[in-house]
Amino acid sequence: MFAYRRGLEECERASTNCDELTSFHYSMRILKPSTFIRSKANRLFSLMPLLIVIAFIFYILAAALPEVNQAKCAANEMRIVKEIRAIHTGQEKYNSQFGKFAVALSELGPPPSGTDSATAADLIPLDLASGKKNGFTIQLQGTPSGYTITANPDFYKGSGRRSFYSDQTLVIHENWGPEPATASSPAIK
Repeated sequence: MFAYRRGLEECERASTNCDELTSFHYSMRILKPSTFIRSKANRLFSLMPLLIVIAFIFYILAAALPEVNQAKCAANEMRIVKEIRAIHTGQEKYNSQFGKFAVALSELGPPPSGTDSATAADLIPLDLASGKKNGFTIQLQGTPSGYTITANPDFYKGSGRRSFYSDQTLVIHENWGPEPATASSPAIK
């Protein structure tokens, strides 16, 4: 504002051609400081759409989060079914090599060093032989007639919504709930 007035005063004092000052006069008129000062109502008005957009994004996230968790649980469960089938394959190979079924996952896993043996046949990966995979705890137990496999989620509805049971019959049973699956639970189709 001050520069604008000074420019006009200098133009009036010098009774010469003030084309430069006239263009300065028009540019300063367009860029008056009062055009940059916004009222509180204008500032609040520009903040409201932003808050509405943020609230809408949170609403969509809140609606989508349970679906994402269910998809994650379903993916973990499908991986565990695949791992149970891998254990069955390992048990068949172990039985053909050593004439008996393994009674622990470590017997199907890789040896710490050296060659394969009945205590570590290297038929399944180390992470599966550890008994923890994809948010599930997997257990292999020997029975007089064969073996049983159980797979239970570490956190029900967090890493899985189902538990699994299988044995030497190769049928995989599932239980929808926090209780472990048994041989009487429905079979996966």
